[in-house]
Amino acid sequence: MSRRAFEITPELMLRAYRAGLFPMAESRSGERLYWLDPELRGVLPLDEGFHLPRRLARTVLSGRFRVSADADFAAVIAGCAARAPGREDTWINPEIERLFGALHQQGHAHSVEVWNAEGRLAGGLYGVALGGAFFGESMFSRERDASKVALVHLVARLRLGGFTLLDTQFLTAHLAQFGALEIPRAEYRRRLARAMEVPARWLPAVPPAALEAEIRRMRAGPAEAGPGKEP
Repeated sequence: MSRRAFEITPELMLRAYRAGLFPMAESRSGERLYWLDPELRGVLPLDEGFHLPRRLARTVLSGRFRVSADADFAAVIAGCAARAPGREDTWINPEIERLFGALHQQGHAHSVEVWNAEGRLAGGLYGVALGGAFFGESMFSRERDASKVALVHLVARLRLGGFTLLDTQFLTAHLAQFGALEIPRAEYRRRLARAMEVPARWLPAVPPAALEAEIRRMRAGPAEAGPGKEP
């Protein structure tokens, strides 16, 4: 993995994503940002390679949570940056929050929010959409399954919008249960170049019936994925 320090602007971030790089801070209190270019890149299939466990599919379709997109981007990135059990620090510093907030205002960064029955934010995720690629940045949960529900809704929206690449940056056990895998840097860049030519559309508002139908098509077969853990 290589890291190079630069002064980063929203415009530079977009060029970097198109080239296969992404920025991170060393810690929540760290002041410098770095470009990361992993030798192995995590990707999550958007076709039949995506695995949706049956139990989780029931949760997603049960109405236990209400899911929205781009409704409260600032709250989602703040939730991702907050400390949580097992995550005492984070790579999301105030500068990352500012830059992604600017990208959101420009229409490039997007969030998926998961709300509980009391109307409180239970989890969510955010990332950047360019061409036919979505670059997933981070997710969080305050209740069981909330981040997983956000991910399922993200994948459904990306499929409906014509996206071909979901970049997860790294492979985690949480993502592996959905079919995520690692590919070499050269293969990732080939897939990224193809995705940049795809005229996909981010869909913040999707009719509930269309989302439900897409999620039902995504349901796992007889061999379910493992239970996994929330990040």
